[in-house]
Amino acid sequence: MDSCIITETILNDYMHHLVEEEKRKLTIEKYIRDLRTFNRFLNGREVTKEIVIEYKERLADCYSVSTVNSILSAINSYLDFTGYHQYRVKQLKQQRNVYCPEEKDLTKEEYFRLIRTAKKLKRDRLGLVIQTICSTGIRVSELSYVTVDAVQKGIIRVECKGKYRQVFLPQKLRHQLFLYIKEQGIIQGEVFVTKGGASLDRSNIWRQMKSLCREAGVAESKVFPHNLRHLFAKTYYTMEKDIAKLADLLGHSNVNTTRIYIMTSGEEHKKQIEQMKLVL
Repeated sequence: MDSCIITETILNDYMHHLVEEEKRKLTIEKYIRDLRTFNRFLNGREVTKEIVIEYKERLADCYSVSTVNSILSAINSYLDFTGYHQYRVKQLKQQRNVYCPEEKDLTKEEYFRLIRTAKKLKRDRLGLVIQTICSTGIRVSELSYVTVDAVQKGIIRVECKGKYRQVFLPQKLRHQLFLYIKEQGIIQGEVFVTKGGASLDRSNIWRQMKSLCREAGVAESKVFPHNLRHLFAKTYYTMEKDIAKLADLLGHSNVNTTRIYIMTSGEEHKKQIEQMKLVL
């Protein structure tokens, strides 16, 4: 290409490239979505280093550091694919937090309140989805591996980015899943499906969880599928203090990612400081 532009044809080629790179489906969808948004910002202009920097500054005024960096990852990846490495920009620097923000820290008590509310409202599938994610630490995108066969064996075999890991199902959860499978008349395949038999959509699960948290009196900022993985991680680490094993359970290739999952809340941090009793 004589000039760096973004077209649907090139985006389609780039999407096939990401598939060949074995990127996750959700990652591919996000990258393409971010690039289409960037293309609207371009408004017919060619991509230059100055324009990418301008876009980066505009993003920084509107979004968190992590969100901006995730968008820049998509743009930089596209620039590498098209051969315009010289237009890449550096990501924003972010100081690592030492504790989890209060508004995002889901407690065990709030989690159980969600489950009880789901049972009270007879939203059995949603209640089981929440308990399955939180008691096993799987990703919401990995729910499709929860099959009738997996429930019978008590083990989920999860595949992510070409790597496989075994996830054990707690006995109490298996019992509840067996009852659900019987009630729904599910013979084989995935347990969590729509009435039409399709896999549950991530965004639909999130919306249902938001609705449930309003009924349960839990802050919406705390209730999203990935936060259930965080609660699993913090609960496990409190018992075992083995970050390497926890990383394996969560399917992380880098323990630095796992460290983010086990951050305590600001309130817990304050209590720990007070308990040190270092002031006379």
